[in-house]
Amino acid sequence: MEHIAALLLVIGCSNTIADCREIHVPVSVFETAEQCVAERPFAMGDAQGQAEHIVAKCLAVDPALEDDYDQVVWKVGRDGSIDASPEISNTVVASNMTRPEKDYLSQQ
Repeated sequence: MEHIAALLLVIGCSNTIADCREIHVPVSVFETAEQCVAERPFAMGDAQGQAEHIVAKCLAVDPALEDDYDQVVWKVGRDGSIDASPEISNTVVASNMTRPEKDYLSQQ
């Protein structure tokens, strides 16, 4: 099983950096930080035209927690800098795997 060491975050913003959104790239997880840094300029080039201002950052991922991360929290500063980190939310999801089977043929 591969471990993730870095995550590439690409953000597209309006020219004034007032409205920003994540831009999905073909490869966004990497086994090493060096691989992420090497891919960053290519991902930014691929994202050109999707927004007026493109910024990208490689985020370190703790391999011991990689399955626990469920969100990336980010903010783009007025100077175009990205403050971002992978996070573990406090959301708990519960489900009940023992549901009574339904006989769909006899139900109306």
